[in-house]
Amino acid sequence: MTAHWETLLAIVGLAVLTLATRGFFFLGEREIPIPAWLRQGLRYAPLAALAAVVVPEIVMQQGRVITTWHDARLFAAAAGAAWFWRRRGILGTILVGMAVLLPLRLGLGW
Repeated sequence: MTAHWETLLAIVGLAVLTLATRGFFFLGEREIPIPAWLRQGLRYAPLAALAAVVVPEIVMQQGRVITTWHDARLFAAAAGAAWFWRRRGILGTILVGMAVLLPLRLGLGW
């Protein structure tokens, strides 16, 4: 019975914390001035966050750097990057990467 209340308290607490942090910017009546250098830096935040999530997933396996070329993720990432460099399309990048990844994983067992 205690675990039920702890779970409920955790959910409510996280919801309140999320609302407080997301709604903080709506509380002010005027726009908060942001320095130009900070605004320029924030332009790169989504790219940096994406790289921080994707790159370790591509080059590491079970906490260790990949030591062999027989890994489907390397070839799928290279194919997706080539597609994006040539066509600049996100959907095509995902489809090409998956079209390379799945046969190598399922067919060759990489």
